[in-house]
Amino acid sequence: MEKIKVGVIGVGYLGRIHAQKYARIPEAELIGVVDIDEERCQEVAACTNCQPFYRHLDLLGLVEAVSVAVPTIYHYQITKDFFLAGVDVLLEKPIAATVKEAKELNALAQERKLVFQIGHLERFNGALAAMNGVLKDPFLIESYRLSPFTGRGTDVDVILDLMIHDIDIILSIVDSELDSVEAVGMPFFSSQIDVAHARITFKDGCVAHISASRIAQERLRKMIVLQKDTHLEVDYLRQSLLVTRKEQEGITRAEVVRENDPLEMELKAFLQSVRKRTPPMVSGEDGQRALEVALKVIDAIEKSIKKWR
Repeated sequence: MEKIKVGVIGVGYLGRIHAQKYARIPEAELIGVVDIDEERCQEVAACTNCQPFYRHLDLLGLVEAVSVAVPTIYHYQITKDFFLAGVDVLLEKPIAATVKEAKELNALAQERKLVFQIGHLERFNGALAAMNGVLKDPFLIESYRLSPFTGRGTDVDVILDLMIHDIDIILSIVDSELDSVEAVGMPFFSSQIDVAHARITFKDGCVAHISASRIAQERLRKMIVLQKDTHLEVDYLRQSLLVTRKEQEGITRAEVVRENDPLEMELKAFLQSVRKRTPPMVSGEDGQRALEVALKVIDAIEKSIKKWR
């Protein structure tokens, strides 16, 4: 099987890992990495045995697909450049800085029949896969995504940095339109919102409470789903699903642990879509919908801040 020629744009923390994994995946041939930090770019290129580039346009004509892992403000232009050249793109979340940009990228990908996958990594977590056949009709969801402050990712607020993962997951498991969004939050260590809590109500009556923080003492990645006679607890860090059922004979509990490498699964799924020309598991439309809701959360928080200032 012929290898797919790939490149990685932006080799900071996450892009570096993309490059390292592509270099080990048999289906891929890592042609080059791109970064404006020449020293970092050369270092990553050396350890992944590929060529360093300092402008993303230099990869055009050399690759069939790319991962784009640059700051959000550059997502639109860089992805657009690759789409215009007929290159498939795996774009890290959030899809773009604005809904207008997201719509334009989706339209261009559809027009050119290109694969456009968004890097909502948790969709590939083994614990979520374990919910297949168990998740039926959720009516209450609680989600917690907490991290210590590292200074990384502060080009955007905690909603676009962390909470958007949970927004995407919840939108993928609740088959209903949005009804309302309420939210509170505040900056703490950075100039952006560092702590946020949102309450999202769907038209079918399902309610989701989502908490995100990047000033916590420890990392926490959990989701609780309540449905009739069933309580589901997803632990993304342990990659486990605890299922509690209320049955005639009493309460039963069963835990499933499905450990995998979510990023490697994400990259392999992207490569499979590129090879087979099939829709990606997390589409550009999924990314756009998650961004739309995330921006509603940000808007609600900004309104709440004005009230108590």
